Amino acid sequence: MSFSTLAKYAMELPGATQDIKWGADWVASVGGKMFLVGGPHPGPWTHCSFKVDDHRFLELTGVPGIAPAPYAARYHWVAVSDPKALPLSELKALVKRSHELVAAKLPKKVRLALGD
Repeated sequence: MSFSTLAKYAMELPGATQDIKWGADWVASVGGKMFLVGGPHPGPWTHCSFKVDDHRFLELTGVPGIAPAPYAARYHWVAVSDPKALPLSELKALVKRSHELVAAKLPKKVRLALGD
């Protein structure tokens, strides 16, 4: 599995958009808010980061290849440096959950426009 597989999956989620931030990071957003970051761009990704539920943060950061995300750990974001740290199905489920967590915090008008 490569991180690009997660990026393709993320772009299939409702209202997902993509862009490049900070000059080198690929970012998937919903309603203008990030839910998946990968990088560096261009080139093969070395890592990706996404938001997780509060109760999963400590569990996931205890898995080899997963650590608290720099600058965003206080918001319960994790950084995955090993694409084999978890099965692809679980990584996809975590990216989907990240999308849901971020979308849930959007203003009601934006959520309605996304079909929520």
